[in-house]
Amino acid sequence: MNFDLSEWLNLFVRWFHIVAGISWIGGTYFFNRLDRHMTGAVAGESAETSGLVWMVHGGGFYKIEAQKVPKPIPDDLLWFKWESMLTWISGVLLLVIVYYTGGLMVDTDSTTSLGLSIAYGVGTLIAGFAAYTAIWRSPLGRNEAVGAAVSFGFIVGTAKLLLAVMSARAAYLHIGAMMGTTMVANVWMTILPGQRKMIEARKAGREPDYALGARGKRCSRHNTFMSMPVIFLMISNHFPTATYGSQYPWQILGALVLFGWVAAKVMRDLE
Repeated sequence: MNFDLSEWLNLFVRWFHIVAGISWIGGTYFFNRLDRHMTGAVAGESAETSGLVWMVHGGGFYKIEAQKVPKPIPDDLLWFKWESMLTWISGVLLLVIVYYTGGLMVDTDSTTSLGLSIAYGVGTLIAGFAAYTAIWRSPLGRNEAVGAAVSFGFIVGTAKLLLAVMSARAAYLHIGAMMGTTMVANVWMTILPGQRKMIEARKAGREPDYALGARGKRCSRHNTFMSMPVIFLMISNHFPTATYGSQYPWQILGALVLFGWVAAKVMRDLE
């Protein structure tokens, strides 16, 4: 029996990445659906209650109460953050194992060096979140349809660029990684800091800035929509003829992104 360390490492990291992703994205869909079913505060509930929902699952009944900012702040507040970071870290490890050191980053007949191709890939992960922030915090982002259209144009344009400097398979994965990185950055650079500031204000006796919560909620909603295209793109390497290996790779990628957004909306709105 031959022991191949790289193959076992690849398998273990993929396994970890899938489990972490299920935990993160499943939680995202759960809370977005929970928000949709919240009813307004009813008589007899706490004055701080902004919504209420009853659920049944696994033989148990659960009463979930939503508050803008608890008063007082509970000591055992449960944060949902490591699911996203562990998904991202394992995803980056996979990029390194499978693409940056695995021989799949550039085609054999490519005139682009491996180093330059990797630089484009890493730069794309950073540029993606920068572009997302610029779009959705500008006047363009005030209109959901306009913001989505500009974001789609950026995604397709980036895909065309990457297809010219790396293998088509790597380009597909990097577009998915770009959106996944944006999702994680939304959690750690927008949602969590905003929630901490609101908690600090409450503890200091000040009225929290509820706009921070609204901004975080929008990022969470965007993460829900990005998650479905990300999953599509991550499994695209198993279907080369239909996706990156076709005659129309960037057009198909764009169609997958649009289809993913529609699928995410259906999933989000599912009763």
